[in-house]
Amino acid sequence: MTQPSPQTDPAHQAPVCIIGGGPAGLFAAEIISQQGWAVDLYDRMPSVGRKFLQAGRGGLNLTHGEPLADFCRRYYEASDWMTPQLMAFGADALRQWAQGLGVETFVGSSGRVFPTDMKAAPLLRAWLQRLKQAGVRFYPRHRWQGWDEGGALRFDTPEGPVVRTAQATLLALGGGSWSRLGSDGSWLPTLAAAGVEVTPLQPANCGFDCDWSDHFAQRFAGEPLKTVVLSCGDDARRQHKRGEAMITATGIEGSLIYPFVPLLRRQLAEQGQAKVWLDLLPDRSEDQVLSALSQSRGSKSLANHLRSRLKLDGVKAGLLRECLPADTLQQMPLLAQAIKALPLTLTRTRPLDEAISTAGGICLSALDEGLMLRHHPGLFAAGEMLDWEAPTGGYLLTGCYATGRSAALGILHYLAQ
Repeated sequence: MTQPSPQTDPAHQAPVCIIGGGPAGLFAAEIISQQGWAVDLYDRMPSVGRKFLQAGRGGLNLTHGEPLADFCRRYYEASDWMTPQLMAFGADALRQWAQGLGVETFVGSSGRVFPTDMKAAPLLRAWLQRLKQAGVRFYPRHRWQGWDEGGALRFDTPEGPVVRTAQATLLALGGGSWSRLGSDGSWLPTLAAAGVEVTPLQPANCGFDCDWSDHFAQRFAGEPLKTVVLSCGDDARRQHKRGEAMITATGIEGSLIYPFVPLLRRQLAEQGQAKVWLDLLPDRSEDQVLSALSQSRGSKSLANHLRSRLKLDGVKAGLLRECLPADTLQQMPLLAQAIKALPLTLTRTRPLDEAISTAGGICLSALDEGLMLRHHPGLFAAGEMLDWEAPTGGYLLTGCYATGRSAALGILHYLAQ
């Protein structure tokens, strides 16, 4: 056991310990400290909020401006569980909170909500200043290692191991993606060994491999696939989304495909592959496409015919050649059908660490209404380490804030008892 230090000496310990300096942990620290309770916040990285800052590169998408009922449905199988959290703290409340830090927001044409300056750093700086003024103490470079024999929290630090106790502990350690920013999922086996019900982490908001030919990958990797409609699911329940995607060296990724990730993961698990369909010309009907293709092309090549009659070239034309048999390209009715519903086979998700977020983690059934673990009094959890997922568009951040708030209120109630 190490000698007592400010981190381990009970005289210097706050009654509330928060492990994880992402949005869920920081927001919980704010709410608890505002009620007069001392809070110590620990993070394995040299500074907090690193994934939050990364999310702000290119514009911090805080939340989404769509109606609450539609908003809640974005959380897939966890929608019913998330709805009370979001009704208590949703998009409007998050915008008001940002305004209280001096950060004005606006709703973009897509419904996404951004700070007016599009940046994450000014908001985080103002937030951390408020927390420090409220007395929250930060302990960076502290990696949580579970509990010792007496139930005290164990941390590894550059100066060696330390232990501490708390009346209430909040775990807000994130998922398992972008491990270089602090969330590596290493907590999952620790909790499983402690009897907490967990499910394996899986990629969410991720790309998929398509096993391109070398020629296609070399020619089109990094090319945007613009103005298409992606469909997936069986005929009776097929889902559609219009937007853009990106062709990668291994497959496809982007906001067009992210909302379908849970369904596609399930198909991969059950069938070994998943299938989507691309409408390459969503503003033209199949009859219109066929009519254009059926016009005489004379000595023109098929590539020139597609370009002149349909303005279809580049990566879209490349996809036709990549995904269709050669004889189909010469049969105009079949080619028209393929242009309107080009089948694309997905063979696997990209690795977990490449994903924007993760699914899996602590089972929601293991938590009470205050997000305390039912069989571990005084231990709470929030944020992405819980088993919920959502597409990009502001839903992930809002979910982290909302669950951080619920856990904070649960801790306050627990302390009051």
